[in-house]
Amino acid sequence: MTLTAEFPKTISLAEFLILPETKPAREYINGKIHQKPMPQGKHSTLQIRLGSAINQVSVPEQIAHAFTELRCTFGGRSLVPDIAVFEWDNIPLDENGEVKNRFELFPDWIIEIVSPNQTDVSIVEKILFCLAQGTKLGWIVDPQNKLVIIFQPDRQPEVKRNDEILTVLPVLDHWQLSANKLFQFLTFQKNS
Repeated sequence: MTLTAEFPKTISLAEFLILPETKPAREYINGKIHQKPMPQGKHSTLQIRLGSAINQVSVPEQIAHAFTELRCTFGGRSLVPDIAVFEWDNIPLDENGEVKNRFELFPDWIIEIVSPNQTDVSIVEKILFCLAQGTKLGWIVDPQNKLVIIFQPDRQPEVKRNDEILTVLPVLDHWQLSANKLFQFLTFQKNS
C-alpha cells in the first residue's frame, strides 16, 4: 500500500470517514490514507469464490458470514479486508434486524489476498493489528506461490501448501479446506 498523492498530510479518522468511497478502496492507518491495489483476475476470483465457499458452509446454519471489501472501523483505523468473516452473533444489526451499513468492530477472521506489486509487510502489519484488537484468525493468501500464511493470537505464523489443511474459525471446524483445494478455485474448465 502506498500513500495517495491526493492526501499527503495526516488527517483524523473522523475526517477520513466523511470522504467519498473510492474504487479501489482506501484505508486509514496511523493518520494517513493508503490506497489498496486494484484487484486483478486471480485476486478477484479467489476473493469471490473463497467468500462464497465460506458462506455456503456457514450461512445456512447461521454460524458466520463472509463479507468482501467491507469497511471495518476499529482501534483508530478504518480497514477494508479482502474478506472479513464475522461469527453470526457478532454481525452488527440495526433496530429492524437488518445488517448495519457501518461495521465499527474487528472481524473474527481477516483474509488478505496478495496482489501483484503489493508489499507483504503491509499485509502482515494489518493482520497483526487486527489480532491485537481481538481478531481470532488471519490469512494471507498468496496465489503466485500457492501458499497460505495463517496467523493466530499468541502463535507463530504457519505456512500451508499443497494438501495441508487450512486452519479456520473454531465455529467452522467441521469444514476442511486444503491449500490445493483453495487454489483450484483459479482453474476454469472450458466446454469443448
